[in-house]
Amino acid sequence: MESQEEKKMKILCLHGFRTSGSFLRKQISKWDPSIFAHFDLDFPDGIFPAQGKSEIEGIFPPPYFEWFQFNKEFTEYTNLEECISFLCDYITTKGPFDGLLGFSQGATLSALLLGYQAQSSISMSAKMALTRSSWEWITGKLLKEHPPIKLLVSISGSKFRDPSICEVAYKDPIKVKSVHFIGAKDWLKLPSEELATAFDNPLIIRHPQGHTVPRLDEEATKQLRSWTEDILQCNNVAITKNHESKDGVPKKVDGDEQSNPEIVNGIQIKEKSPIEKKINEREVKNVEAAKA
Repeated sequence: MESQEEKKMKILCLHGFRTSGSFLRKQISKWDPSIFAHFDLDFPDGIFPAQGKSEIEGIFPPPYFEWFQFNKEFTEYTNLEECISFLCDYITTKGPFDGLLGFSQGATLSALLLGYQAQSSISMSAKMALTRSSWEWITGKLLKEHPPIKLLVSISGSKFRDPSICEVAYKDPIKVKSVHFIGAKDWLKLPSEELATAFDNPLIIRHPQGHTVPRLDEEATKQLRSWTEDILQCNNVAITKNHESKDGVPKKVDGDEQSNPEIVNGIQIKEKSPIEKKINEREVKNVEAAKA
């Protein structure tokens, strides 16, 4: 059985509008494989079949999917609540997931879910803006039953523009490690920059391309690999500390005068302090003197 230390961190990858999980997998395959070598990437399809022409027709075979629908101004959304409910269910039943990765619509959704999970206080007006069903899924599933998601890889992402959503998801800086790919020729360049400001200390990697998952040059590859290595190191440290606390016996640290606690019949005996040891020695001497 795979040990806890060897278990890969799991990332949910959400594709762009009217594409597919398989297409996003192909796009990410352009990157150096060492970047995500220690991660398990999951590429589901959107829940709705594409309701119009896909920009990748003739480039990649169908079927194509979309996560939800929206108006031209991106201020009104159709089936967003159903989409959130589906993703919360997927995350809790297929997870736990350590991170999210998304392109375009998928990145926008990923940031939204992280924002919902990160915010501890939700105003009553914001709660009322969501249906009872979707709010129960968010609070009951993603916020309560799933561990905090640790990271985000956003490629051409943006914020939702509905004020009732912004009041919840981007209320405070989202304290999740995040990297944001922003293209010089991307029509979502400015919205992507705005999304990055919603996160605490984001890493921004710029590229000269447009609205696409970019091919990474040597410098960008180095930045992203270093970022993932830092996350893996932090995760391994957390796992080690968790194992020590579960064992119930703290490991001896160099320079620590106290030895590990004695275990008698499976019961941990508390280590005596130096003062307690001196008192005990004095009592023994007094008993011996009385016997003499």
